[in-house]
Amino acid sequence: MRSDMRITSSVMDATLLDLPWDLPLDEWSEDDVVQLPKGISRHLVRFARLNGRVVAIKETTEEMASREYSMLRTLQRLDVPCVEPLAVIAGRSDADGEPLNAALVTRHLRFSLPYRALYSSSMQPSTAQRLVDALAGLLVRLHLVGFYWGDVSLSNTLFRRDAGAFAAYLVDAETGTLERDGLSDGRREDDLEVARVNIAGELLDLAAGERLDPSIDPVAVAGSIVEQYRSLWHELTTEQVIPASERWRIRDRIERLNLLGFDIEELSISTGDGGTTVRIQPKVVDPGHHHRRLQSLTGIDAQENQARRLLNDLDEYVAVQHDQRPNVGDEALANEWFEQVFAPIVESVPLELRGKLEGPEVFHHVLEHRWYLSEQRQCEVPLVEAAASYIETQLAYLRDEAALLNVPTTMTMPIVTLQDLQEDEDDGDWRDKV
Repeated sequence: MRSDMRITSSVMDATLLDLPWDLPLDEWSEDDVVQLPKGISRHLVRFARLNGRVVAIKETTEEMASREYSMLRTLQRLDVPCVEPLAVIAGRSDADGEPLNAALVTRHLRFSLPYRALYSSSMQPSTAQRLVDALAGLLVRLHLVGFYWGDVSLSNTLFRRDAGAFAAYLVDAETGTLERDGLSDGRREDDLEVARVNIAGELLDLAAGERLDPSIDPVAVAGSIVEQYRSLWHELTTEQVIPASERWRIRDRIERLNLLGFDIEELSISTGDGGTTVRIQPKVVDPGHHHRRLQSLTGIDAQENQARRLLNDLDEYVAVQHDQRPNVGDEALANEWFEQVFAPIVESVPLELRGKLEGPEVFHHVLEHRWYLSEQRQCEVPLVEAAASYIETQLAYLRDEAALLNVPTTMTMPIVTLQDLQEDEDDGDWRDKV
């Protein structure tokens, strides 16, 4: 390893030095590389073991690696869902002193799935719509902080299961820019059109490979991101004028935003028309209302829909206990629920099955399974019994959503380079179908 190799990292991990940086990425051995499913990318990407975890390594120019590293760190500070940047490796050269491309190292997102891993002819058609809805929500969150993506696609996104829905995470920020004064409508619409066209192409590609349910219309599903995005953007940003006699609508607006997973940090309220109206303009809108409430009460780190479902069970528990023990506070009861209800269910999963789903998702499915059993038997089924039944009849037969590489991780798509795609050029341009 040459002495002029440079590692830029916010938290230095000495095990980075153990990787064979003096070899081109495509020459790394099986001892270093984790073989995971393929995806399409402009650059060579491989997945490697690093100190008991899995990381993604992308070869690119030093300028692009440094820029993307800084952008991902900024997005993390803004609380936008994205992969975690670990390091930039620059100044690489081989044994003969020939220069090698720089590399960007990111942490592999635990329990995440690439969109291709979620599709098969046996899956429900609703999966396509839920992925697009999740991507629309991510795009809104990015635009709210002034981030222009420039290459919105399913391929540049990872998805985590979220109590029947999906949570989307940005993977590739290479083309993105952050505009401190916010995005113009034109820039937002440009991102939205890029998303529509890219998603249509990706779904058409799956259809050509017979990996998409025949009932799914790729162009229609791709187009639905426009409606979903605009509906969410309108709800989050539109100024509302209401009669002063109907100020309850302020609370109604806040509750609708909470249901979408957002908080209002501040409201700008001014009267007008002789004091007959109130003007409401959400000034700062932050995502994660249910996630933050659950985490503050119990310490559980869950996705937004998971948190909403767990909070429903927690609130029901607290209400029942309040009737019996009115002097016990909510925080004490929340801790009691965690120790006596949530934790025993999650810990009842055998060690060999814990790579199937993460804890909050398991608890969500147990609640669903208990409802199903109770309906079937026409009586209330104890949660512990429902958990044992779910583990035995369903969880045991799920595929792992964590690759068993000594640590939980996820299925991810190794690279297919543009050169690999040249064989398909005779099939015509899919954009003509959009």
